[in-house]
Amino acid sequence: MLDAAAYTPRLRTQYNESVRAALKEEFAYKNAMQIPRLDKIVLNIGCGAEAVRDSKKAKSAQEDLTLIAGQKAMINIAKKSIASFRVREGMPLGAKVTLRGDRMYEFLDRLVTVALPRVRDFRGVSGKSFDGGGNYAMGLKEHIVFPEIDYDKVDEVWGMDIIICTTAKTDAEAKALLKQFNMPFNS
Repeated sequence: MLDAAAYTPRLRTQYNESVRAALKEEFAYKNAMQIPRLDKIVLNIGCGAEAVRDSKKAKSAQEDLTLIAGQKAMINIAKKSIASFRVREGMPLGAKVTLRGDRMYEFLDRLVTVALPRVRDFRGVSGKSFDGGGNYAMGLKEHIVFPEIDYDKVDEVWGMDIIICTTAKTDAEAKALLKQFNMPFNS
């Protein structure tokens, strides 16, 4: 059995052993603290109109997201009422979870090596989805690409947003960091 204290995720080890040195050489950083690193990964499933009609949909999304992340997801609730969308204040609308540390590295590893290759007609992720501050956002049309989700037990297929936050100052630095983690960019 693995000792939890002695275990470090594969991508964290890769970052410490090779990625840091490659980024330091590529961008000529003078200080080791300037080298970009992963800060957090935020996963979000928005239920939208389904949650308005049936409040159990948000609970279902929360359970699926908890399985994917390996950490309990929280339910997003509406902050204000919007009559045209039939949304009332306090109504559950989706679920989200923020991953940091070892869970973040484990999730990124599963995303790149297992989930993305299972996407239908996958040709890579967009290299233009950076926000200008070193953060990368992407969406998946189906959350069932993750092996933790049993397709037979799914009552609804959800889309999900994945935001990878880094400490990089520019998009070029963030893209170089994610490329070192084998993120399959198409451009």
